[in-house]
Amino acid sequence: MNFMRKCLLMYILLGSIIKGFGQDKKEIIKLSVSEAQTYALQNNRTIKSAKIDINIATKQVKENLAVGLPQLNLAANYLHQFVIPELSFGSYLDVNSLPPTGYLTKDDIANAYKPSPSFPLGVRNNTTFDFTVSQLIFSGEYLVGLQATKVVKEMSEKALVKTEYQTKESVANTYYLIIVLGESLKVLNASLESVNQTYNDMAKMNQQGFNEETDVDQIKISWSNLKRLITSIESQKETSVKLLKFQLGMDFSQEIALTDSIQGFISEGNMQYLVSPEYNVVKSVDYQLVSAQTDLSALMLKREQSKYLPSIAAFYRHEEQTNKPSFNFAVKDVVGATLSFPIFTSFQRNAKISEARFNLNKSELNKEDARQGLIMEFETALNNYQTAYNNFTTNKESIILSKRVYDKTLIKYHEGVSTSFELSQNQSQYLTSETAYYNSILSLLNAKAKLDRILSSSK
Repeated sequence: MNFMRKCLLMYILLGSIIKGFGQDKKEIIKLSVSEAQTYALQNNRTIKSAKIDINIATKQVKENLAVGLPQLNLAANYLHQFVIPELSFGSYLDVNSLPPTGYLTKDDIANAYKPSPSFPLGVRNNTTFDFTVSQLIFSGEYLVGLQATKVVKEMSEKALVKTEYQTKESVANTYYLIIVLGESLKVLNASLESVNQTYNDMAKMNQQGFNEETDVDQIKISWSNLKRLITSIESQKETSVKLLKFQLGMDFSQEIALTDSIQGFISEGNMQYLVSPEYNVVKSVDYQLVSAQTDLSALMLKREQSKYLPSIAAFYRHEEQTNKPSFNFAVKDVVGATLSFPIFTSFQRNAKISEARFNLNKSELNKEDARQGLIMEFETALNNYQTAYNNFTTNKESIILSKRVYDKTLIKYHEGVSTSFELSQNQSQYLTSETAYYNSILSLLNAKAKLDRILSSSK
């Protein structure tokens, strides 16, 4: 009975452990290209960092705005005096010290003068509380600085948009690479199986003396080369999957499945860029970033020029003491204003204004360079797309023809009409066509992703 109870407890324990392991297993995430891009926009660490930059810029705007709002300060000062100064009014005539009767002599009068008591002009220990309210009334530098921080915030927002478009393009490129490698592996594995079957058939024929050993070795070399190519592509695909997870902001241990296929990407519906689309460079986020940098340089020049203007501030101060002296001349409440007007700074301001003006000129030149560079980038990307599409159609026809030639050569070889060298040569030609075909697909998809990024960021 005890033995059965122990077995039952062990069974329950093992069942709980196995169930726990099953719960820890992560669910496979299925992603299309658009779903992968959406996932990256929410989890990519670079995008999260750009969003933090916007929060920082927002706080900086509030921080600079607070400089021009009322400021309340409380100051407490403790003072201990080792020697307290005293005030004395000198000697005075004490009439009570004069003789009550008789004539007064000089000595009587002199003896009647008594020293007056001294008065302390402070206290040994005292604590003073100072309440001050200040308000900036006018400062040109403050007003320009406030505008500059708002421009910086706008630049952070545009930088986030640019990062999002770049991330979407990177995710798409990696996604395309993985599925192209996957399709290539399917074809190569099928070819490997065919070559392996041919090798087995030729080995049997060699044993029966129907062919030479060099024919078998030739096919063996083809099989080895094909196997090495498959291993290389499998390794490249594994690395690409990790890269995609990194771009998505996903843990490497998370399993994913890509749901889109090559056929869907290269369909006629995805060939929308064969006709030149419209591109508005002024609306491009890259151009707007450079424009914002030019605006910021203009504000920096304005800031240096504003230093010629005076700064005006007002204040109210209230003071309280915990231990007031007998004679207290301190004023409790004070209202005042300050005016700061720099008159001469040894030409320092002129030098800074000139420097800011030069920086503005550079920004304007960079802005024009960016405009032309973005137009050239779009035209180059469009040309690359159209060229990639032409290469794709050419390679598509080429792989069909090379596959047809290889299949016919394989039939001829089995019939004894063709040689092993011709078979190996036609197989190599077919594999070269296949590599060129899938490379052209990848180039076409990458060109499309770049155009998607350029045109989407300019809407």
